[in-house]
Amino acid sequence: MAKAVTTVSEEGYSATNEIRDFETTIDANGEDGPDTLETLLAAYGSCYVPALRVGGQQRGADDLGRIEIEANGDLNDDDKLESIQFDIRVEADVDDDTGEEITERAFELCKVHDALKDSLHAETSFEGDAF
Repeated sequence: MAKAVTTVSEEGYSATNEIRDFETTIDANGEDGPDTLETLLAAYGSCYVPALRVGGQQRGADDLGRIEIEANGDLNDDDKLESIQFDIRVEADVDDDTGEEITERAFELCKVHDALKDSLHAETSFEGDAF
């Protein structure tokens, strides 16, 4: 199984992404849509939510209820992500030790977390005069 996304930019730094029957705009400048790093943080948080739910079920917290994740990314001097922090709040009454077990298990389950590893680098091909 593979995942496929088509990204098209007619000009400037904004791109439209076709994802199955969905379309989203990402703008590196953050003017016409969320910027690339905001989009990465959103994807990370969105992936971490189901991982938390499954991690909770596996650690004895069957229903976490409402989950809210505030994802913050600190940038270095080159405006690249240097670190990411998640502030996680859940509706369920979960003690600190169980919460730590759930969050660690969620990192093991989260596909976006796994994709951020150094060894995952896009293989590329390039074609000029294509249109």
